[in-house]
Amino acid sequence: MALRPGIIVQHASETVRESSTVRSDILGVIGVVTRRRWPRGLRKGDFLEVQLFTFDDFDRNPAKELFDASARRAVQSFFENGGEICHLFGLLIESEQDLQVPDPFEHLMAPLIDRLRGEEGIALVSMPCLAYLPVMYEGRMPVVTGEPILQLLLQHCHEMNNRFLIIDPPRELHDHHLRQWVEHFRTKNRSVASFGAVYYPWLKHGDEEFPPSGAVAGVYSRLERKHNPFGVRWPPANESIVGVTHPAVELRWSETGPLMEGGINPIIIQPTRGVVIWGARTLSKERNWLHINSRRIVSYISEQLRRDSEWAVFENQTPELWATVARICRGRLDQMWSQGMLTGEVAGQDYLVQCDAQTNPPSLREAGQVNVRIRLRPISTTEYILVELRLGADGAPGEF
Repeated sequence: MALRPGIIVQHASETVRESSTVRSDILGVIGVVTRRRWPRGLRKGDFLEVQLFTFDDFDRNPAKELFDASARRAVQSFFENGGEICHLFGLLIESEQDLQVPDPFEHLMAPLIDRLRGEEGIALVSMPCLAYLPVMYEGRMPVVTGEPILQLLLQHCHEMNNRFLIIDPPRELHDHHLRQWVEHFRTKNRSVASFGAVYYPWLKHGDEEFPPSGAVAGVYSRLERKHNPFGVRWPPANESIVGVTHPAVELRWSETGPLMEGGINPIIIQPTRGVVIWGARTLSKERNWLHINSRRIVSYISEQLRRDSEWAVFENQTPELWATVARICRGRLDQMWSQGMLTGEVAGQDYLVQCDAQTNPPSLREAGQVNVRIRLRPISTTEYILVELRLGADGAPGEF
């Protein structure tokens, strides 16, 4: 099959660096392209990419038929709910068995993950096709066959720091079995659990039923741009979903509390308001990271400070350099405090920046790295968080 106009083939070696301004409203939807739709010359593990600014642009593009139906629906729901920019990826697979392997990175997804690492602007990720995969049982314990990919994406979001995974519940899981699986998943991934959230149930538009992640991501984007430039401080909850008629399962009010306590964000019907997201919990059990906006505020701040200060990497390590970096970081934190992202009655009361000889021992200086220690307390948390921002080093900032 020849490659159609309007679509880009991306390989692992191609990366694009974003500008210095952090956005937290851009979605990356990962779909699949089945074997019979592969363009010529490609193989399993390659992928396609389309950058979209409206759904109409995508809807008129004949290339849309290459992607699976759940990805197309997620894109539509994202734009219906206020999304502005979406990167749609189509991962080439031979069959759905490729999505159920124990090591998806080596087997299938290494090129795509490398591409995602290079696209710093993406802040939200979903892969709705995983929710259609079968659920097995070992005794009474559900085994979600798409879990290894969910775990890989959650770890990737932690690595990127300013990235968040919106998880669709498996279509076959409800009630006790859903809570049982989510408890297993959040416990297994405890160290990275704050970088993802689960929403239940699926959504319906008439007789059409589909996973909620695309619509939920649109609500995130809508809120953040409504409260620009620091919309991440607003929890993505108590917000109506557009383009749907009702949830696939109508939850009783008494069910919402136990779901949220179990790390599942319920979607409910409210009179006069329609379908509403009623929860803003991450998968984490840690007090600092229970709430999505707390997680995303700290991720946003860390990423913005990194971009503001990355010019300092490999500069001469002097007290003057450290003072300059600290001053830049404090100025940015003052701005964020003034917008209500950080606690404190006056600027600087509840946050502290340290960049000096103590935080930058000889071993770091010789490696060309600059370490900034930041103590802060975002809104909706009661504890201080210590962020070790190591400029010039790989991986996410340390958080304590």
